[in-house]
Amino acid sequence: MRKSVFLGLLLMVGCASMSNLPLPHAASVDIPKFMGSWYVIASIPTRPEKDAYGAVENYKLSRDGTIATTFTFRKGGPDGKEKVMQPKGFVRDDPSNAIWGMQFFWPIKSEYVIAHVDPAYQETIIARSKRDYVWIMARAPQLADADYSRLVAQVRGMGYDTGKLVRVPQGGKQGPTR
Repeated sequence: MRKSVFLGLLLMVGCASMSNLPLPHAASVDIPKFMGSWYVIASIPTRPEKDAYGAVENYKLSRDGTIATTFTFRKGGPDGKEKVMQPKGFVRDDPSNAIWGMQFFWPIKSEYVIAHVDPAYQETIIARSKRDYVWIMARAPQLADADYSRLVAQVRGMGYDTGKLVRVPQGGKQGPTR
């Protein structure tokens, strides 16, 4: 009995400390290649994103080096009201270009980490050190089941509770432009 209680406590401490581990990030992000549209395939959504359909994040490099971002989705269904957010991105980590600040309103910049991007820039995982929000995104509106499962496993390996991950339905009236 004592042994199982000890093992249970050890397991809980180990799981709790996962979120304290440094968040992995892409070794190198080619900013111009990362620009363009990304479909949100799944996320642990922020409050405004709950019940989002057709979510697409679009990045455009500005002359001043910031990243103009347009995040669009439909609320409640494919015919729901279109919502648009336009935060400004700032690269915070020059060597890798994988750690950004995302400013929805001045002066606060939220952490935005490109935890994974594949060599062809067709899939990405955006994460946060707090392990509160995460986004699996792709250049196409759908991912093969095996690719999706692999990315979910990667998110789990970062210390996220993937039970909170929500698939974002794509289709309807919205599509990205590149």
